[in-house]
Amino acid sequence: MKRIPSLDGLRAISILLVVVGHMAKSGHGPRIFWDHYAEVGVRIFFVISGYLITNLLLHEHQRTSTIKLREFYVRRAYRIFPAAFVFMLVAFTAYWHQLRWYDMAAALLYLANHDYLRPWILGHLWSLSIEEQFYVVWPSVLKYWYRHRVTILIAAFAVAPVARTVLYALKVHRGGDMLLTDGDNLAIGCLLAIVAARIPKTSPYLAVAMASVIVFVPLFEATTAKRTLLLLFVLQPTLMVSIAGVVLHVVQVPYRFLNWSAIAWLGRISYSLYLWQQPFCSDPNLKSGWLSLLALGCACLSYYVVEQPMLRIRDRRKEPKDTELTPQVLERSASAA
Repeated sequence: MKRIPSLDGLRAISILLVVVGHMAKSGHGPRIFWDHYAEVGVRIFFVISGYLITNLLLHEHQRTSTIKLREFYVRRAYRIFPAAFVFMLVAFTAYWHQLRWYDMAAALLYLANHDYLRPWILGHLWSLSIEEQFYVVWPSVLKYWYRHRVTILIAAFAVAPVARTVLYALKVHRGGDMLLTDGDNLAIGCLLAIVAARIPKTSPYLAVAMASVIVFVPLFEATTAKRTLLLLFVLQPTLMVSIAGVVLHVVQVPYRFLNWSAIAWLGRISYSLYLWQQPFCSDPNLKSGWLSLLALGCACLSYYVVEQPMLRIRDRRKEPKDTELTPQVLERSASAA
């Protein structure tokens, strides 16, 4: 089966930024990764998710002139829920004394991004909640307002910094951490999927410039109101466009290191590793950085014992009748997160 090149490699870089950032937070790595780059890893995941999911939906719409929402949600459920629910079951059992009923309810309902007092063991679920909310909203929007898809995405990209500014002014924790405020990351990935075929091959010089933006913009300190507005309305949008540009570039020009088997494998298990890095890399009482290896072990168990068997069950539900890239085959071959 064909694969979209380099995306697993980008996922590997993203999950390494998150893991090293969380280890740095616990005192087992350079603090710069927690202060500036851990969240960049999540933003890259968001852009890739928007790009892949929209590719799947566009392909289905081109083939059938519609989008089967029920089938999409079933495919997503097989992909997302089993590994997440296994993690939650273990976390709820092991950290029962630290959890309140509404912390667990918010996690199970993918509303953890609105639980601003959630305990550290569930802290990372904010991003998965935003992604799941995106999966619920975007397919319906694309199905019923297909002709206006570009306008809707541009509006989402433009509204996000305004919403963040308002919520920061109201002193809402982290500017809200909701689909409205973080949807620009996903929207730029969706836009990339729509326009990618019409964009010529990116020059290496432009690719280096965009990569430099990804490296240096997170270092900007928003220490005053004016610097915060500059960050929200200029630098962060530039950062997100640059991430999308780098995604397109490495798909157009696959780099060997991003497609090296070990790197691609790490990208394929990145969802499980994101789930399981939390107890071993983010524990405020963490005594040793070597515990991150346990996170990798748990991620492997999750990937091979939970994720892959459930995907095989999903794929047996409705085998493709021909060899064209149906949504099921595209999703499996792209390893959509």
